[in-house]
Amino acid sequence: MKISIERGTLLKAVAQAQSVVERRNTIPILANVLIEAEGDHASFRATDLDIEVIDRAPAQVERAGATTVSAVMLHEIVRKLPDGALVSLTEDSASGRLVVMAGRSNFSLSTLPREDFPVMASSEYAAKFTAKAKVLRRLFDKAKFAISTEETRYYLNGVYMHVATGDEGPVLRCVATDGHRLARIDAPLPEGAQGMAGVIVPRKTVNELRKLLDDDDADIAVSVSETKVRFATPSLTMTSKVIDGTFPDYTRVIPTQNTRRLEVDAKDFAKAVDRVATVSSERSRAVKLSLDEDRLVLSVNAPDAGNAEEELAVAYADEKLEIGFNAKYLLEIASQVDRENAVFMFNTSGDPTLMREGNDSSAVYVVMPMRV
Repeated sequence: MKISIERGTLLKAVAQAQSVVERRNTIPILANVLIEAEGDHASFRATDLDIEVIDRAPAQVERAGATTVSAVMLHEIVRKLPDGALVSLTEDSASGRLVVMAGRSNFSLSTLPREDFPVMASSEYAAKFTAKAKVLRRLFDKAKFAISTEETRYYLNGVYMHVATGDEGPVLRCVATDGHRLARIDAPLPEGAQGMAGVIVPRKTVNELRKLLDDDDADIAVSVSETKVRFATPSLTMTSKVIDGTFPDYTRVIPTQNTRRLEVDAKDFAKAVDRVATVSSERSRAVKLSLDEDRLVLSVNAPDAGNAEEELAVAYADEKLEIGFNAKYLLEIASQVDRENAVFMFNTSGDPTLMREGNDSSAVYVVMPMRV
């Protein structure tokens, strides 16, 4: 194999590949990227056996072929090469090395046989649809903060993507929860998604997927089966196993009877929570919200550190209410609000609180209160 490729193009392809590779590997081949050159393209494939990423990049292919080389090492080399450099990759099969040359720089890297590289079995995808990158980005970005990190409840370690019925008909919905907070985000149902099985997309896949979704206008082809999900653009394909488990019935924890309505400027609220939480003890980080007519007092009382209080002008016309929350949860939820105002719906100080962005019901958040 012998190819020449522009440094920026190579860096982008190898960066995507090396981010999937697990740093601590007991199987040496999984630390490598599989480079395949044919026609006028080179493809770079990496896997951790749960996710597989293939990035196709234009290249001058002098001699077609394939080899595998350390993904992290190749990425570090390319990253340090000068901008605009033309990089040549030449496989020397006699010595089992890949020679990387750019200008006066010359590297010789050890390789492993391409036959040893595991390729993810292709799946029969029951549902296929296309969605804009910005639609998928919103669905996953707004939900992922609520993904559980508790390994024992493995079925909560991802985002549940499924078809549901929203206020105005069928929607594509993403839900994540860790038992303390929940995010439920809706988007119009794309054509072809109607019969899609609900799948739990793992946390690592959600984080890797973010890199595919930077271009707002890009069309992402989504394919879903019971065991796998695939996201693809013309140059990049990411295939991931889904979590083998049943996502709980989240609809039961979304309150429908909350009538006490607080409307507050989301940015002012987040900044105030952040300020008063400075004195809270790290373990509980409890912030008390005291609501009265058109005023909200945020307070923290940490006997060993001190106390803090801040008042905000808000829109609230119900009876007095005192309720406590974990400051971190409040900050994460408030930071999801794209609009100016956040609307909180309360019931009592012991019941879950609902939050949405203004009157928009396509993004709904639930947070459990704390005793303060």
